[in-house]
Amino acid sequence: MTFDPTGHLLLTPVDREAPLRVRRLRELGFGDRPDPAFDEFAHRLAEVTAAPYSMVNFIDENRQFFAGLHTPTGEYHGSDLTAVAAATGEVSRFMARDHGYCPHVVVRRKALVLEDVCDYPRFAGNPVVDEIGIRSYLGAPLIDRTGVALGTICVVDTEPRPWGRPGLETIKGLAAELMDQIHRREAGAM
Repeated sequence: MTFDPTGHLLLTPVDREAPLRVRRLRELGFGDRPDPAFDEFAHRLAEVTAAPYSMVNFIDENRQFFAGLHTPTGEYHGSDLTAVAAATGEVSRFMARDHGYCPHVVVRRKALVLEDVCDYPRFAGNPVVDEIGIRSYLGAPLIDRTGVALGTICVVDTEPRPWGRPGLETIKGLAAELMDQIHRREAGAM
């Protein structure tokens, strides 16, 4: 976390690992195109948590890319998630790095549970609250065998959700499961 010269809290944490992450994502061939296996995983994640939105998210220096995405309508449009129209539920696979909570999860390298983002001043001012209507978040980092945090898996809702410890354990277990799949995929490509 940093502050701007006017004394306002900047919501996006400093990410010193981003260049290493980008190199690793390129090695794996992730981060720039949708992947049906990741879409399937995001769909399963939504089913397990009963969340309307779920993502397999890879983060570079400037943006987030949802290589796996589940939405209530199954549609993805627009230039980024800020283009979401509440009435249509349209979602894109890209979002600015300063939107949402996944950049915090990647930098912290720990799961994050926000049952109601408005209860946390540090997170309540994030653009996804006003622009998209996000009220709850549950995410875990995807840390690969080299120790690089590649991105996250996460679920979000437009209503507060009592995720609690069961939600935390679920998201962490699913992140480990996806990393196993990624490692198997990498081993098969070698």
